[in-house]
Amino acid sequence: LILWGPPGTGKTTLARLIATELQAPFEAVSAVLAGVKELRAAVERARARREAGGKPTIVFVDEIHRFNKAQQDALLPHVEAGTIVLIGATTENPAFEVNAPLLSRSRVLVLEALDEKALRALVQRALDDRDRGLGDLELQIDESALAALVSHAQGDARVALGTLEVAAELATGSGAGSIDLATLREAAQNQTLRHDRGGDQHFDVVSAFIKSMRASDPDAALYWMVRMLEAGEDPLFIVRRMVIFASEDIGNADPEALRVALAVKDAVHFVGLPEGRIPLAQAATYLATAPKSNRSYQALGAATEEVRRSGALPVPLHLRNAPTDLARELGHGADYRYPHEAPDHFVASRSLPEEVTGTPFYSPSGQGAERAIRERLESWERRRAQAAEAED
Repeated sequence: LILWGPPGTGKTTLARLIATELQAPFEAVSAVLAGVKELRAAVERARARREAGGKPTIVFVDEIHRFNKAQQDALLPHVEAGTIVLIGATTENPAFEVNAPLLSRSRVLVLEALDEKALRALVQRALDDRDRGLGDLELQIDESALAALVSHAQGDARVALGTLEVAAELATGSGAGSIDLATLREAAQNQTLRHDRGGDQHFDVVSAFIKSMRASDPDAALYWMVRMLEAGEDPLFIVRRMVIFASEDIGNADPEALRVALAVKDAVHFVGLPEGRIPLAQAATYLATAPKSNRSYQALGAATEEVRRSGALPVPLHLRNAPTDLARELGHGADYRYPHEAPDHFVASRSLPEEVTGTPFYSPSGQGAERAIRERLESWERRRAQAAEAED
């Protein structure tokens, strides 16, 4: 089994419950602290139990994504032989962090962050339990404090119980019979937002930021941007995503968007944080509310596909460079018309190789400034068609 979920959702507890239910030997290994040596020792103990007629040993590897390829490969033959039953726990996507051979022999179970109902039940159980909890203190918790504790925990049972324990010590130390909101806030101190710069949380939050701007939702874009900033994300990473977004999702519908995104890069460089958050907010709201078009991005993909399909087609003669007499004798640059010397600065000749002429890559939308571009292109295309008919 691979148990995949955020911190404090009970991965280790579930592994121990499974071992208890099956009455199976249990070996716990931390991938943060252990290496191949510790793994081999656990496997040897499991083999000895098996040869003595015992049940297969459950080997629980916490933070299994911390094991490198060689360490994960060391588990394979023993899993395959049935010497051990492997249960791995990870906060990272197993598809990226667990070797394919090991993953193919495993069942992945996804654990979600605990919801409000579960956290409330957990806190109340800890307050009532006299054997393993705080029941002997006979403390109550105010509803406002309980709500704040649940919010502070962010779905993490360990955070909830750890904060509750500190709050209980503060309450009993002051002689209070209950935990109020002030005591809870003192116990919780500043909330640390769950975020990482290379894992699922990082990519999920930045994905939400980009998709909020794409959906023209400035409130959501600001929310996800602040989530990243409050969690310590590099502001220039956020700016890089804005620059890409300005071209990919807004494009020529509002050419000013790219200039705004590049300007905020300079602003953040110049003033730094925390003041750099102000131009970041301006840029996020501008991009979210700008007209959207991905036609230039689609045109890039279409042109790339055509080049890879048709290869290096010859450059039309009239577009070729003619630096020498020989080049001119071969027809290079012949019949080339300089657009700036033509009426409206436009010539009807085409610039694509004949094999791909008539294949439109860029098809402007009717959004924002791109509507004028579309009308201009349509006008030019009509003039090219008329010129072609006149030649015929």
